[in-house]
Amino acid sequence: MEERLQKILSHAGIASRRKAEELILAGRVTVDGAVVQELGVKLDPACHTIAVDGRSLSGAEEHRTFLLNKPRGCVSTAHDDRGRRTVLDFFRDIPLRLYPVGRLDADTEGLLLLTNDGALTQGLLHPRFEVDKTYWAKVTGELTEEKRRYLEEGVLLEDGRTAPARARILERTPRGGLVELTIHEGRNRQVRRMLAAVGCHVTRLERIAFAGLTLAGVDRGTYRELTAEELVGLWRIAGGKA
Repeated sequence: MEERLQKILSHAGIASRRKAEELILAGRVTVDGAVVQELGVKLDPACHTIAVDGRSLSGAEEHRTFLLNKPRGCVSTAHDDRGRRTVLDFFRDIPLRLYPVGRLDADTEGLLLLTNDGALTQGLLHPRFEVDKTYWAKVTGELTEEKRRYLEEGVLLEDGRTAPARARILERTPRGGLVELTIHEGRNRQVRRMLAAVGCHVTRLERIAFAGLTLAGVDRGTYRELTAEELVGLWRIAGGKA
């Protein structure tokens, strides 16, 4: 069955679809020994020898997925031009090309998945599957029931109204408190912007759950590999098969 070359690379766990396109354009991908730099090329991987940097897909890495408890101050990218620590620095002992499933801001801590399975990444991030992400936000600003309902109904931001969410006020203090917010969208800095829209400034933000997974047993700055059972659960959520 023929598929676009970048999709083949992604499904083989070589890179995300976008990164695979960059590899092709950079001339790092060959088909039957010839460099291919066209993104629209369709191939049947069973009928051609496809390689990246000289390495055949027949030797593609085994798919593995890890859960990291990300600390504040590191970025969710493979490389950082400013020399900041990245989430991949925690996986130097793992000889795999891992990529984060989505991103957390540098100042946001908590649960982040990393994998070399491009298809799983695409499924978990696809808007139609509405994968839940739960955050704890420490805020300054008055927390009221009216604001909580507004968060749940959808907040009007500069890029449109947010989808309905789930919100709980966990703690109130004279100057603010703690809010639990569950969303399924992936807009840039969405939780911070939603809370700002109701007059609350986020001073600390942590993602405590993603796609049914939690941080239980994983200390800040450490990781664990997902179990086969957890991977089956993720694939069910992401609309595919393990």
